Amino acid sequence: MIEIIPAIDLIDGKCVRLSQGDYAQKIVYNENPLEVAKMFADAGIRRLHLVDLDGAKAHHIVNHKVLEKITSGTNLIVDFGGGLKSDDDLRIAFECGASMITGGSIAVKNPEVFGSWISRFGGDKIILGADVKNEKIAVGGWLETTEIDLMPFVANYMSKGVNKVICTDISKDGMLQGPAIDLYKKMLSEKPEMYLIASGGVSSLHDIELLQEAEVPAVITGKAIYEGRIKLNELTRFLIKNQ
Repeated sequence: MIEIIPAIDLIDGKCVRLSQGDYAQKIVYNENPLEVAKMFADAGIRRLHLVDLDGAKAHHIVNHKVLEKITSGTNLIVDFGGGLKSDDDLRIAFECGASMITGGSIAVKNPEVFGSWISRFGGDKIILGADVKNEKIAVGGWLETTEIDLMPFVANYMSKGVNKVICTDISKDGMLQGPAIDLYKKMLSEKPEMYLIASGGVSSLHDIELLQEAEVPAVITGKAIYEGRIKLNELTRFLIKNQ
């Protein structure tokens, strides 16, 4: 069983997708993210990955009103990320209805704050975002690659109580060329207890099936849905089959 988590990425309050994290390669898919979220909910989907790309650039929460509209207008369980840097950002995200938040850059740049969030809210509410390029961690909306190795980084936060990890291979994201299955297999072989959420590169239901065969617990998909490569009714059948 693999958990399917559609993604909505936000710029200027609109539903967009980037390719490889490049803000210059932006496509606006819908000006009303709530409409998109309702479409997912109506299809029987339960989870949503909501990313504040404006927030990631501004280093503080920006699109919290959209988060609030989606959480009050649907029954989706929303995890929210992008630009969460302070306790105040976190408070706003939870007050606006996020069930979970994802911290990526802050886990690298301010481990004390991120560690305090894990201590206060626990591994069920705090997800580690591990964005990678050549197995090195990338931060700042992927604008900056570090020399931090992926697995020691993940293992450190798992020892502090994190159990959900969203791992995006930047080279795959938005390219519709298939996910980084070998990377995910490697991660799970080192940390089989990890609730690994694969992200980036999903182009078809077949890719999701391959991830399931690799025993990856969950997958985020965005562009493939928006471009019609994965139809929601197909996804619904897939969900039903695996519940």
